[in-house]
Amino acid sequence: MSDSQPDYSQPEALEAYFKRKAEQESLAQARAEQEAKELSAYDACVLKESARVKELIAQAQAKDGHKD
Repeated sequence: MSDSQPDYSQPEALEAYFKRKAEQESLAQARAEQEAKELSAYDACVLKESARVKELIAQAQAKDGHKD
């Protein structure tokens, strides 16, 4: 076995490897959840602004309709 690869024949080394791997996966999952929350907040903002634009368009059309 080369010196650059860890020796996983020892239970402690294998346990440490699995612990590090679990921590990495936990961090990746937390990061993904945070990105999803940020995207959800963005989507909510877009939907709110879209509704506001539609409301303004409806008001403008109503005003134009009263002029005729």
